[in-house]
Amino acid sequence: MIKNVAVIGAGTMGNGIAHVFAQFGYNVSLIDISTESLDRGVKTIEKNLDRMVQKEKISTEDKNNTLGRIQTFTEVAKGVNGVDLVVEAATENIDLKLKIFKELDAVTADNVILATNTSSISITKIAAVTNRPDKVIGMHFMNPVPVMKLVEIIRGYSTSDEVTNLIMETSKSLKKVPVEVNDYPGFVANRILMPMINEAIITLHEGVAGVEEIDTVMKLGMAHPMGPLQLADFIGLDVCLAILEVLYEGLGNPKYAPCPLLVNMVTAGKKGVKSGEGFYDWSHGTKDLVVAANFKK
Repeated sequence: MIKNVAVIGAGTMGNGIAHVFAQFGYNVSLIDISTESLDRGVKTIEKNLDRMVQKEKISTEDKNNTLGRIQTFTEVAKGVNGVDLVVEAATENIDLKLKIFKELDAVTADNVILATNTSSISITKIAAVTNRPDKVIGMHFMNPVPVMKLVEIIRGYSTSDEVTNLIMETSKSLKKVPVEVNDYPGFVANRILMPMINEAIITLHEGVAGVEEIDTVMKLGMAHPMGPLQLADFIGLDVCLAILEVLYEGLGNPKYAPCPLLVNMVTAGKKGVKSGEGFYDWSHGTKDLVVAANFKK
């Protein structure tokens, strides 16, 4: 039974995962190398809980209890002491993740389950750097974590049935809907989503239509709540590029090759919401959609 959880990384996904576990009664160790990142992460959790209180989804007591279950650490070994499950939510970088899992394998008890929130990287490859590949699994939460119901549960080549079933049940305890998938590049969500986003960027790159026009077609014509270019900005163009590169390398099919426009934008530091500019300008501080200067007609 899982009671104590450590989350590696206090960024957007990490603080969201910590929030949800703590909200549903788990004791959470939130770990990051930066105290500033930890402070920002906890403030984000508090802000999101305040919003839930205002909407009368939880009480003020629920909010305080949730925050009371979260402790922060800058040292991995201290943060994972006594936990039953670790969920890694660091940057989507294979070298970083392999380094983290080698360390986690060394500093956690043998029975601890090691999960990764990766959106595309092979669970089997991550598990291979540990001495417990049967206890390594993917828990791919969707952003924003407190709102989105889906969790992709990805089995590595050696992940045991026992661990898979326990993580499926744990996800349900968070009022999530877990879906079990196998370990292939991009899994299900991003294997389907990223080629669509990439094709939208190619459509823009080739001058078929503008940013607003492409997003409007997909919103009104396909009933998507958000257009693919706006969604790419929210995900992070650097993250989109990294996932497409994993798909291209892992499957060897040219249809997954990232659009040159996407590559150039990431190289230029235009990463979407996180950098203040992508296909849209996010620097104005409102919810209005303003097309970035480079894409204005």
